Amino acid sequence: MDTSHLPIAVAEYLSDNRSELFELTKTLVGYDTQNPPGQTRTIVEWLENTLDEPALSVERFEVDPRKPNLVATLPGQTNRTLCFNGHLDTVPFHESDWSYDPLGERDGEKIYGRGTTDMKGAVAAMIQIALSYARTGTEPPVTLQFAFVSDEETGGDAGLTTLLETTGFDPHACVIGETTARNGRHSVSVADRGKIWLTLEASGKAAHGSRPMIGENAIDHLTEAVQQLRGDFGQQELSVDSSMDEIITESVNFYQPEAGAEATRNLYRYPTINLGTIEGGTAINTVPASACARVDIRLTAGVDTREALSGIRNCLTGMDNIEITDISWTRGSYESLESPIVEASAQAAGHVVDERVHRRSATGGGDAKVLRHNDIPTVEFGFGTQTAHGTDEYTTTEALVRNAISYGTLPVLYEQLTSVNRWSQHSMDQ
Repeated sequence: MDTSHLPIAVAEYLSDNRSELFELTKTLVGYDTQNPPGQTRTIVEWLENTLDEPALSVERFEVDPRKPNLVATLPGQTNRTLCFNGHLDTVPFHESDWSYDPLGERDGEKIYGRGTTDMKGAVAAMIQIALSYARTGTEPPVTLQFAFVSDEETGGDAGLTTLLETTGFDPHACVIGETTARNGRHSVSVADRGKIWLTLEASGKAAHGSRPMIGENAIDHLTEAVQQLRGDFGQQELSVDSSMDEIITESVNFYQPEAGAEATRNLYRYPTINLGTIEGGTAINTVPASACARVDIRLTAGVDTREALSGIRNCLTGMDNIEITDISWTRGSYESLESPIVEASAQAAGHVVDERVHRRSATGGGDAKVLRHNDIPTVEFGFGTQTAHGTDEYTTTEALVRNAISYGTLPVLYEQLTSVNRWSQHSMDQ
């Protein structure tokens, strides 16, 4: 791994304290922060104590005392602020399903536990970067901010939304430590897809199950509506902004070893439609008079969500037994591949792996979308495993070290690239 862009003292600290990184990970995983209920008060208290260094200022922000957020700041040589963001909550687990302790257990070069790869391992690396700069008295080239938040896994508003709406949180760029590696392929996530969540309700006419011809089956109406969505709206090619072309190309290259080139291209060319839940009927021998379905639709970044909603409504026009009773939606978001935070992150990843680093779109979306829509250039970038949300989730010591070295290198690369961009802009303005 190339540490040549790290400040010498920081590089030495990371090399001499690898065991600290692994213990930080185990300690974080040892706090049960399953969401729901997503209580993070005790882990935040531990973080406050761990980051109690003279060079660091630490502040807690909360609207829910059970779900506080913590921001640590380390002043740099410029007033430009680079933020490292990680969430402290995890998805739930069933301990009886696990072969290892879901609250942390090391086996050789693997560390098991809920959140090891999503994303307490990355948080541990961020903590160590904060400590390495603070304890060695190294002034980073830009001001560093470390935002550890709650409530991400359920999309609640007690986490990142609290920081954005109740504080002056406004870094110049942000890196979220989500794992962006898959099966030996590495990437920086620079985009996410928009989503539309629909609740469809169907009405029918009850009858005895032995005489279905005198009733109207609401479940049948509902499945017809979903098939109509898939066959009509789902086959309409998306109008994607041309600025997404290169990102889509890199995304296809990244995902095609698993899904195939054509299926991956279609993932970004057309909407994806998933029937998530369906409810209806009261008994096997009764024609159901009502039914309800919840449908998850995803759209490539750069697509006009309002236009898509209009297309969905048009698709269902004339189906008198179907009503859309609830809609929630978000717009996709993306960063230009020329953005300094994109290029700096890709270069930082390239310092710790030999393989190509793709700059691609995520298939879903999380806190990165929230930040981008608040005009904060953001990428997701982290090393880990594909076990997030799964039984026996784990990370590796190699992934942890890669995170620490690449995160430590990022401030240097980011400042270099922003300086070049400022010089280039100044030259064009002359």
